Amino acid sequence: MDSREHIPVLLGESMQALGVQADGVYVDATFGRGGHARAILERLGPAGRLWVADRDPTAVAAGVALAAAEPRLNVLKAAFAELPEHLRAAGLVGRVNGLLADLGVSSPQLDRPERGFSFSADGPLDMRMDPESGQSAAGWLAGAAERDIARVLKDYGEERFARRIARAVCAARATAPLATTGELAALCERAVPTREPGKHPATRTFQALRIQVNAELDQLRSLLAGATDLLAVGGRLVVISFHSLEDRIVKRFIRDESSGAALPKGVPVTDDQLPRRLKPIGGPVRAGDDEVRANPRARSAVLRVAERLP
Repeated sequence: MDSREHIPVLLGESMQALGVQADGVYVDATFGRGGHARAILERLGPAGRLWVADRDPTAVAAGVALAAAEPRLNVLKAAFAELPEHLRAAGLVGRVNGLLADLGVSSPQLDRPERGFSFSADGPLDMRMDPESGQSAAGWLAGAAERDIARVLKDYGEERFARRIARAVCAARATAPLATTGELAALCERAVPTREPGKHPATRTFQALRIQVNAELDQLRSLLAGATDLLAVGGRLVVISFHSLEDRIVKRFIRDESSGAALPKGVPVTDDQLPRRLKPIGGPVRAGDDEVRANPRARSAVLRVAERLP
């Protein structure tokens, strides 16, 4: 699979944040088509090691193909929630010098109608990161209660017209199940009374369903919960998020890990004595104008960095 199919976002910024050491151990939690992974390998020496993971079978196959000629590379088929356990089993607790997670959907996923992630071309209403497991978006919409559809669209898509769309979905499926991306996009166009400038009326609905089908926010929380123990002292956690829900989770995690455990009132411990596990490195980093012009999908990307404390 040609890595040029996907342009890695914030590549230079993420490599600078990782500060790759030639003999270090690194993890790319979202291999995709290997853009970030290849950049890490270019900076590693013969003793360095890179572990990559993805739950998309096509991405895993691309990683395996690369690993066939790259002895420093180890490939795992794993969702975020499973990855910390795989790495613990590999003896990497306290040994990882950098963990990178690019939370975006890859260009091959978005651009291939058969994956069902996009309304730009008609295809099956799937949206699963791993099409070999779990319930598709069509399957979830076929059985979910109207109130649950509305809640998901509101909470995960921040969709103002969540109730209207949910009502329209239930009315439509009474005649025939929604089976394609085109059908759902057309339904959203009819149900949404006003358009946001530059946005298709189905944009927020598709985002919300993708998050729901793949349990993306819970997966992210599980990855972060296990990441700190994996990092070596001075190791970096680098996360690139693409919407406010993800970024809020990452921001709060770094804040909580860097502010120390909450102790009961009156405990005789000063602020500088609180056990802190991470420290934030800089503030949020966004793509520059040149990158956004070359790759419009970088526009919403936000990179955050934290470092493991002793």
